[in-house]
Amino acid sequence: MNAPKDRGLVIAIDGPSGVGKTTVSRRVAERLGLRYVDTGAMYRSLAVAANDAGIDVESDGALRAYCARVSVGYDASGNMLLGGVDYSGRIRTEEAGALASITSAKTPVRDFLVACQRRLGEGGGVVMEGRDIGTVVFPDADVKIFLDASHDVRAGRRGKELADKGGPSTDVSRKIAERDRRDTERKNSPLVAAPDAVVIDTGSLGIDGVVARVLEAVRGRAGKAARGVDNG
Repeated sequence: MNAPKDRGLVIAIDGPSGVGKTTVSRRVAERLGLRYVDTGAMYRSLAVAANDAGIDVESDGALRAYCARVSVGYDASGNMLLGGVDYSGRIRTEEAGALASITSAKTPVRDFLVACQRRLGEGGGVVMEGRDIGTVVFPDADVKIFLDASHDVRAGRRGKELADKGGPSTDVSRKIAERDRRDTERKNSPLVAAPDAVVIDTGSLGIDGVVARVLEAVRGRAGKAARGVDNG
């Protein structure tokens, strides 16, 4: 997809679970005064909405028909509305994650949400995080970042996050390994760093350090689009 030449800055931040994408992306967007888009929340919202509607989430045909008829909107905070309903309060549960792990691998769902994501970012001025932003959604993004960390580091972070929220933190390592397998082996939009992405290992860096590295990449690779932006 070729984006308009006069659009604003597009920063794509990809990576697997547990690398700190959400926190880093939010902070980078705040520092640069850009919009933040969490595409993972979109996949979870659609999965929950489809399940609520009685859709067989294992069926490509049923999901294709659902995506063709559901209305999509966004509230003032950027939360996705499906059929006029905001599902953001229900998407951080184990059930939502399990549903999204199924639907996110389905071609009709990915095609539908990639189109939504491109519309959200077509004017630029956005930090978009996910797993295929720099490779599929915006392959011509001004800056592409791929965050990574070892399996043990990511499992430890996710387990702590769940424990802090009072949720079950068992089998975290196994679940992350399974999610990694699905993400990297799926035929449609597999998780992989774009050839021109700046790869940052977050295992030995704190959040502030990762944000600083991302802002450094913006300064170094955004060119004219980044001029005049306060990179701190």
